[in-house]
Amino acid sequence: MNAEPTRCVIADDERLMRDQLRARLAEVWPELDIVAEAKNGDEAVAQVETLHPALVFLDIRMPGMNGVEAARAIAQLPTDEETPDHWRGCEIVFVTAYDEYAVQAFEQGAIDYVLKPAERERLALTVARVRQRLVQRAAEEVAAPASMNLQLLLQQLGTQLDPARAPRLRWVQASVGASIQMIPVDEVLYFISDEKYTRVQTATLEALIRKPIRELIDELDAEQFWQIHRSTLVNARAIAGVSRDERGRQLVSVKGRSEKLEVSRSYTGLFRGM
Repeated sequence: MNAEPTRCVIADDERLMRDQLRARLAEVWPELDIVAEAKNGDEAVAQVETLHPALVFLDIRMPGMNGVEAARAIAQLPTDEETPDHWRGCEIVFVTAYDEYAVQAFEQGAIDYVLKPAERERLALTVARVRQRLVQRAAEEVAAPASMNLQLLLQQLGTQLDPARAPRLRWVQASVGASIQMIPVDEVLYFISDEKYTRVQTATLEALIRKPIRELIDELDAEQFWQIHRSTLVNARAIAGVSRDERGRQLVSVKGRSEKLEVSRSYTGLFRGM
């Protein structure tokens, strides 16, 4: 009788990245059963808890719960009477554009990683290592990497990933008409993605920069600039209030501006009780 195919969950907040990884995995591991995809860490943890895959690919940078935090939660998932007898936790592979965040995990062998965009040859090496570990675990009837060692490693990686370690952005160089201006970050009311540019709005001017929201998140003070949507960062000091429209969506009002900014469902917890 043939063995059950290996079950897998993919987590990345970018659909194109999920599609690309799925396509590459189909090439290097055709029999892999991708049972679910997740757009953030919370979804990934919930899917692992419900579906009990043997493998999970985690984008290291996702909104809300990032990949390292999700890996910590997955490593601590309890087992109960509904947990399949054969499930002994899952192997974790980080998918990241930032090589330095994953090298330590790779060198220790507890977790593997793949750089974005996933190249076929590199992914094939990762798959070979993961398959070998899964076979070894099944033969020896052992669980996934020892939770204490794994938690220590994830704590170290979380420290590396902590944006508080990075210098804060104080100025943005932006295009205003035909000129370039240096805009103090403290004067920015909000940033909004606008196709290939990011719109910078202050009380007196509107400008464009090429830096994407994902990079700004890492460079701005998270206590001052809140992400309320995949495409929107708002200066918390500029928030005048939060309301709901007829569809139940939360809308942020900004001081001195008539425009209201939509809060996506992933970030409604920022304004709990509204």
